[in-house]
Amino acid sequence: MSLGDSIEQRAAQFAERYKAVYNELGKVIVGHGEILHGVLTCLFCGGHALLEGAPGLGKTLLIKTLSEVLDLKFSRIQFTPDLMPADILGTNLIVEDQDGRRSFEFQRGPVFTQICLADEINRATPKTQSAMLEAMQEKRVTAGGQTFDLERPFFVMATQNPIEQEGTYPLPEAQLDRFFFKLLVDYSGRKDLNEVLARTTKGITVTPAKIMDGTEIRAHQQLVREVILAPHVQDYVARLVLATHPGGDLAAPAANQHLRWGASPRGAQTIALAAKVRALLAGRYNVSFDDARRVALPALRHRVILNFEAEAESIQPDDVLREIIKHVPETLAEEKVA
Repeated sequence: MSLGDSIEQRAAQFAERYKAVYNELGKVIVGHGEILHGVLTCLFCGGHALLEGAPGLGKTLLIKTLSEVLDLKFSRIQFTPDLMPADILGTNLIVEDQDGRRSFEFQRGPVFTQICLADEINRATPKTQSAMLEAMQEKRVTAGGQTFDLERPFFVMATQNPIEQEGTYPLPEAQLDRFFFKLLVDYSGRKDLNEVLARTTKGITVTPAKIMDGTEIRAHQQLVREVILAPHVQDYVARLVLATHPGGDLAAPAANQHLRWGASPRGAQTIALAAKVRALLAGRYNVSFDDARRVALPALRHRVILNFEAEAESIQPDDVLREIIKHVPETLAEEKVA
């Protein structure tokens, strides 16, 4: 892909290369098509993904496979209650040179990578979880009075188990807000489960090929940001997020009834960028209303907080968000008249 190519050519090349990565992942991962799309959307938007699901559903396998398909540095951090921030970021060590002089030297931790798997992130203490904040938002690490830039692209994929809650520390809102998407990994269906059994119990080994490197990923990330977001679609995205704010002027009835806090501006940014990826995959260079609606759930489900009544009635964030999406019109009535 070169800057001299037309917009149509660049969009077509993006879709072709995206599908190549998707298909290569599919050689190892059975089913979970929407999850694969969600992870790749995060990657090409420069965001991070949080995968939540029961044990054994292939969350870690998906992330490891992605690291094999992409020619990027990969590291895995197993989050446990005794993990310390220095175990993630690194620490200063005393080193001695040939003349016997001693000095401090910063030993980089596993976060200095390009794809970082934060496995079972909610098992670490809040102090350790917070060590990831600067890296995820600013793409840099401050330690020992020095600031180090992380190599781009930098992509964090975290997993958490919603079942075993003993000994876990729920991620604070500030941490959740830094994840581009929260993806819910569900159980496989009958057909997919039979395919999993066929692949994993007969000694068949599949090694995915390297498809894309960091330079190409950065070029695609730049292309995504160049996709046109028309003012009326941008306003729809803004109103969609404002509709999640209980008590606000544009609040939807479902938000007033079931939410304590609505989504942050990052939610609107996430919808806008993810919708641009959807547009490119559809062969368009401009975002539609439907593109925004299709990415709203993974973009907002971890950015809204249910009130006590909703939790007592076992209402899920997705249920509330679906009602909000139905409530928000594409164009306001007074604007139609004008």
